[in-house]
Amino acid sequence: MKQGKPLITFVILIFACVIVIYMGYYIFDAMNETYQTVQVYAYTANDSVPAEGLVVRQARVIAAPAGILEVTRAEGEKVGAGQQIALVYQTSQAQSDQAVIEELQMEIDLLEEAVSQSGDLESSARLDEDILQAVVALRASYSQRDYTKQREQVLEVKSRVLKRGYTYGEGLTSEELSARLQALRGELTVLSRQSARATTRVNAPVPGVFSNLVDGYESRLTPESLKDLTPAALQDLIDNPAGEDSEALGKLLTSETWHFAANLPKSAAERLKEGGKATLRFSGELNRDVKMTVDRVGPTEGDTTLVVFSSNRYLTLTTLLGHQTAELIFESWSGLRIPKEALRLVEAAPAPSGDGSAAAPAQKLGVYALVNGRSEFREVEIVHEGSDYYVVRSVGTGRKLLRAGDAVITHGTGLADGLLIEG
Repeated sequence: MKQGKPLITFVILIFACVIVIYMGYYIFDAMNETYQTVQVYAYTANDSVPAEGLVVRQARVIAAPAGILEVTRAEGEKVGAGQQIALVYQTSQAQSDQAVIEELQMEIDLLEEAVSQSGDLESSARLDEDILQAVVALRASYSQRDYTKQREQVLEVKSRVLKRGYTYGEGLTSEELSARLQALRGELTVLSRQSARATTRVNAPVPGVFSNLVDGYESRLTPESLKDLTPAALQDLIDNPAGEDSEALGKLLTSETWHFAANLPKSAAERLKEGGKATLRFSGELNRDVKMTVDRVGPTEGDTTLVVFSSNRYLTLTTLLGHQTAELIFESWSGLRIPKEALRLVEAAPAPSGDGSAAAPAQKLGVYALVNGRSEFREVEIVHEGSDYYVVRSVGTGRKLLRAGDAVITHGTGLADGLLIEG
């Protein structure tokens, strides 16, 4: 018989005994823990339902002419009738020339200002501050990944630096500045004449809010067609999107009002009234609660009802919204969230009666908070009841108020105000 087997068996038994002892101690310690606490935190409970649907706006699609397209308006930017929204170049050279023209125009404007600049120290300090602010704005946009205005911000930084150089840094006389200004004007005139023959300007036919996104819903779903929309038709539009239009350079949203058509459970739709108000919580680009008007309730197909909402706020933030699942909020309750196990009903000293008779014992609703090793009673009132929690509000004044971050006792015996809790 080999001598190794008894040794291995003995070692295994030793390990098994250690594990059993450890687990036994852990269970014993847990069962003998007299007090347990949970941290209180601010909380908002909502009576709400999800609302899946489409954002609908009055839009005019703008076709893209043949050539090299350069859109000159930012997403969500307001544009007046006749104002430029894009440039179309016949050749890549024309596109390069346009960039040079913009640089020349900027430099001419700065030179004209430099010629009339007094050159005092206060103006120099102001220019330095302008450069710093322009750089800070550009850096902030980059860190937030907001690229809609970066082209203008880059030009602003270059403009400020050039202005500083022309006014104080290059030591040019007024005559030299004027001569340089005249030369740049001549160069700009020649280049503009050449570029005009190969560049087409696209102007806004009507005033509106510009958007680069043309998702195909512009003609399939309009504010006018919402009058005849059904739950099945809306679901079909959601399930079968047309896709982006590659032949369009963008669109103009031509109405101040935008709509949200959504399919809701019948029971939720019955709680709404046409002409009334409703709060919807949107995500994505909008990312906020919007109070909207209930334009239409119905028709109903099975357990689904079509509801149309509208708003005249935040139009410039809805340009990229299409298919959305928003949260329709009927009611909200804000306060402090506590577990149901933490709430306690205690008897308080009765207030003395005026006629000298014994007053009935008073009762207070509250929790015991653990403060510096002692339990302290915090009176509260219930705002809302959840499945396993309450949303409560502190009652009274002074230091004995329940606040977010407090630790409240959920399990414990013999609790009293001021009781020393042994660790």
